[in-house]
Amino acid sequence: MAKSRTVFVCSGCGASSPKWAGQCGDCGEWNTLQEQVLAAATPRAAAAPRGQYAGDAGVKTLAEVSTEEEARFGTGLRELDRVLGGGLVQGGVVLLGGDPGIGKSTLLLQTVAMLPGDLRSLYVTGEESLRQVGLRARRLGVAAERMQVLAETSVEAIVDAARAARPQVLVVDSIQTVFSENLQSAPGSVSQVREAAAHLVRYAKQSGTALFLVGHVTKEGALAGPRVLEHMVDTVLYFESESGSRFRLLRAVKNRFGAANELGVFAMDEAGLKEVKNPSAIFLSRHDEPVAGSVITVTREGSRPLLVEVQALVADSAMSNPRRVALGVDANRLSMLLAVLQRHGTVQMHGQDIFLNVVGGVRLSETASDLPSLMAVLSSFRDRPVPQDCVVFGEVGLAGEIRPVPNGEERLREAAKHGFRRAVVPYKNAPRGKGPQGMEVVPVRRLAEAVAALF
Repeated sequence: MAKSRTVFVCSGCGASSPKWAGQCGDCGEWNTLQEQVLAAATPRAAAAPRGQYAGDAGVKTLAEVSTEEEARFGTGLRELDRVLGGGLVQGGVVLLGGDPGIGKSTLLLQTVAMLPGDLRSLYVTGEESLRQVGLRARRLGVAAERMQVLAETSVEAIVDAARAARPQVLVVDSIQTVFSENLQSAPGSVSQVREAAAHLVRYAKQSGTALFLVGHVTKEGALAGPRVLEHMVDTVLYFESESGSRFRLLRAVKNRFGAANELGVFAMDEAGLKEVKNPSAIFLSRHDEPVAGSVITVTREGSRPLLVEVQALVADSAMSNPRRVALGVDANRLSMLLAVLQRHGTVQMHGQDIFLNVVGGVRLSETASDLPSLMAVLSSFRDRPVPQDCVVFGEVGLAGEIRPVPNGEERLREAAKHGFRRAVVPYKNAPRGKGPQGMEVVPVRRLAEAVAALF
């Protein structure tokens, strides 16, 4: 028998140590070293062939490397294709993470069922039985005649089955349940996740198979397992949803074959996930009459412009330290913007509680939300509604200037398409020629000009 040994592996970075310590010497995290029992490599593992990417054998000069665009094939779901950068790439590895029960398995089962008829697929489940997968497929109403499924958790057996079936698309649900026979640690441990993922990625690159890996998340929302897992794959997708909402947001945070920060929108119902063709509609309240504290802005998620509603509530505070609560925007940036409003807009809010929320659970990370956030706060404070057919976007500087944001004309076209007739934008974002038909564009250079244009 192979002699076993005990090591302590950091759950944060995957570094190993022969003895336990309170702090990892590599990444500096505390209380992350976990004991694992490892065995010496078996003859099968020692004789395993070294992996090479398809077509990359031998040393070449960079001029000899083919730079033709990667051939893609669609999944049948346009929102998923958008997030992937136009479709799947041969040999591409996609890691999909999300909270339990959010719909990761449902999305991939529908994707496999909707692939073009000339593409073979293999769905490997390590968490459910084949009967459970069949029952879900029946509930979703997907065509199950040509779907190949396998219930297996050994990575060696999965790769052997894939080599026999030769699928163009391989789904492994989930990577935390897969283990390698060459290691003695339990499935889901740092070493097992790293080894199983490396084995599957090596197979995908050698065979040109598009690979989907489903990943669990921790209670903080990060992908469980070693951080190196996200570096090994080509694309990292997160499936997100607000508690109790039927809408699901699919967000790309890494993509070697397309733009990162793309966003796909789905709606969950009894028949599974449905694509939302007009996502701007779900983020707008469309009040029957003008409401104070509500401002519409145009944000960009990757290459997609979205109309979202920013709501603010300003109320007298009964405490010596008024509250500043922000949902969907950075709370520290809100405090900074309120200081700019006080200094350059001559508006005093020392004794006011201020609550700011972005409708629909969207998180605005770009600076174009600065001006609409301030206008929503000022609208609530003065109890004066902003016109319903008006959109606002722009970055606010500490000197009170309104700075331009990227893709201004595209934002204006998106707003005009949804019936908005007035826009307050940075001066340098104003169209050089004629703007969108039927829309009045009000360019502003300073915060005081924006306040005067709206109030």
